[in-house]
Amino acid sequence: MTELADPMFLDDRLAHWAQATPDAEAFTYLSRSWTWREWEERVRRLAGALQRLGVGRGDVVSFLDKNHPACVELTLAAASLGAANAIVNFRLAGAEVDYAVNDAGAKVLLVGTELMPLVDKIRDNLPTVEHVVEVTPDGAEGDPYEALLADAVPAGRGPEVEPGDVCLVMYSSGTTGRPKGVALTQANMIAHTLNAHEGWAFDDGDKNMVSMPLFHVGGSSYVLFGIHDGVPSVMTRDPDGASLAGAIMQGANRTFLVPAVLAQVLQSGDDAIKLFGNLKTYCYGAAPMPMPLLRAALKAWPDTDFIQVYGLTEVCGVITHLLPEAHRDEQHPERLVSAGQVIPETEVKVVHPESGKEVATGEHGELWFRTPQLMKGYLNRAEDTAQVITEDGWFRTGDMGKVDADGFVYVEDRLKDMIISGGENIYSPEVERVLAEHPAVMEVAIIGVPDDRWGETVKAVVSLKPGTEATEAELIAWCRESLASFKCPKSVDIIDALPRNPTGKILKRDLRKPYWDGRERSTV
Repeated sequence: MTELADPMFLDDRLAHWAQATPDAEAFTYLSRSWTWREWEERVRRLAGALQRLGVGRGDVVSFLDKNHPACVELTLAAASLGAANAIVNFRLAGAEVDYAVNDAGAKVLLVGTELMPLVDKIRDNLPTVEHVVEVTPDGAEGDPYEALLADAVPAGRGPEVEPGDVCLVMYSSGTTGRPKGVALTQANMIAHTLNAHEGWAFDDGDKNMVSMPLFHVGGSSYVLFGIHDGVPSVMTRDPDGASLAGAIMQGANRTFLVPAVLAQVLQSGDDAIKLFGNLKTYCYGAAPMPMPLLRAALKAWPDTDFIQVYGLTEVCGVITHLLPEAHRDEQHPERLVSAGQVIPETEVKVVHPESGKEVATGEHGELWFRTPQLMKGYLNRAEDTAQVITEDGWFRTGDMGKVDADGFVYVEDRLKDMIISGGENIYSPEVERVLAEHPAVMEVAIIGVPDDRWGETVKAVVSLKPGTEATEAELIAWCRESLASFKCPKSVDIIDALPRNPTGKILKRDLRKPYWDGRERSTV
């Protein structure tokens, strides 16, 4: 592939391929496909439409739907105006959606047809939103989004736009249980694309499968790989088996997905296993990979390159990776439980969480990283930002681990009570706050417990008020009234009293221990 200068702006490579290979396939979604010239024209028209709707540098727009090219188009178009796309998790409940949209201060909201009824119910609670535009899955006649593009005058990048302008706002749970908007700049995202690219080698004829949800940093970061290299992408609306199989049959052979997908395929029989053998690269992350599942996958697909990634939204996604050769290194099988080594332009150190001093190689502590991928900060939350970014630019992850003498990073536990289930981040205080409102609950702790399919799932451990009763099913149903289903406990233990230390803090480690004992990898 011809060497090109590194891009400065998010839409640089799209513009390049529209000039260099205008009639080549760029993007396929459901029954529709666009060339690079056609796709860039759509982005330019959307930029013009946003300008007409009053969007300019420093503004925020928002997207709420399942995977759809319009989300990527919105990110690129907004970035060319110096604006940001705040992508909202389509699985959230109404109150959670209006919180995110309002917190971002979105002026324009693109909404998928399936979610319009939800937005209609909360429309009066969205004071900053001046325009709501419906997006249909198939772009059929009468699609308001397609009409918006058709009526627009194309607009180029604004002369005042800078690489340091925020282009994405991704919502990540915070210490209060309320999600925080992670503000990522164009420079951040470009640095991630360049550095996390190590280990990837697209060949002529390759196609990129984009199936991770775009509201997840893994989806919105990964989609840029194909755009960067001028490789056609096939996007699925859902990451279900039929959609993934359809994309592979269309020629998609490089992808990034959560480990749970591998479990589904291996349980689906020989035909599914053979089909997924067409994948040249299977990058996985965003959730723990159970070791039996990884070993089974390596055996089932001996010709597939596996890449494990560890990262965080605050660093645009990937910050360490375990490359294909390490997956099949018989001399160092222990490295399969590591998160690999840091990607280019990244520094790592392990710090004692209380003293703040760097520990010796191989010792346990909090993982800190320094990288040009580091977020601008949490949106409108300077105090929260200062708690995780040091004055000299180190990011405090809240994850506990160690780094060995060869630079392999082992993520062993978390300071934060984040549960990662099937790639979804779930913050326990948010769930605890809801369960604590149940009239029978005296105290509650939310923990993650191992699951062979999802990596880990949510468990509630509760004690009840004297003289009251509540069943497991009743408590789970209570959560479902206020929270997205993926955040709700899948199981509930009812005990007499929660364990506490002398200062009264609930000992979650003690609650987790029986479930994680004997596991080769406790948490990721």
